[in-house]
Amino acid sequence: MVGDSLSAAYGIRTQHGWVNLLQQRLELHTENHQVVNASISGDTTQGGLTRLAPALDQFEPAILIIELGGNDGLRGVNLRETRSNLAQMIELGQQSGSKVLLLGMMLPPNFGKTFTEKFLQMYADLADEYRVQLVPFFLDGVADRQEWMQSDGIHPNEMGQPRMMENVWETLEPML
Repeated sequence: MVGDSLSAAYGIRTQHGWVNLLQQRLELHTENHQVVNASISGDTTQGGLTRLAPALDQFEPAILIIELGGNDGLRGVNLRETRSNLAQMIELGQQSGSKVLLLGMMLPPNFGKTFTEKFLQMYADLADEYRVQLVPFFLDGVADRQEWMQSDGIHPNEMGQPRMMENVWETLEPML
């Protein structure tokens, strides 16, 4: 699992983060699956790409979950660069023998309709092109609930984490 603050449990206790909840679910429903969380708060697709090859070599994951791109969008990184970085990460995962699960992200509407639509579509296009599984919007059912968000309006609080895990589980479970 490579991601940013959404997967690194930013602002909450790590044990209540969705990645830890996923590990708990895996322990109940499957054998021999361990989640390695290589997520870093503030990470971009470039940072994830830089770190991915050594992580794949070290951990040899059966499934690679990619949850990156949000910080690129918030920082105004060119969409072509973000897309290229994600594509390279998908390719690295596939070349290593991992199944890939891509977690899509939406940007706040203040970035403009055209940019936010293109940003969201980028994930669907990558999933189609590389034939990988996709969670279209990782924060579906969370981002629109103020009581499940931290005061910054960007990061879910502990109450939103179970829904995030369920959003991933729906697509991940058949991949196991």
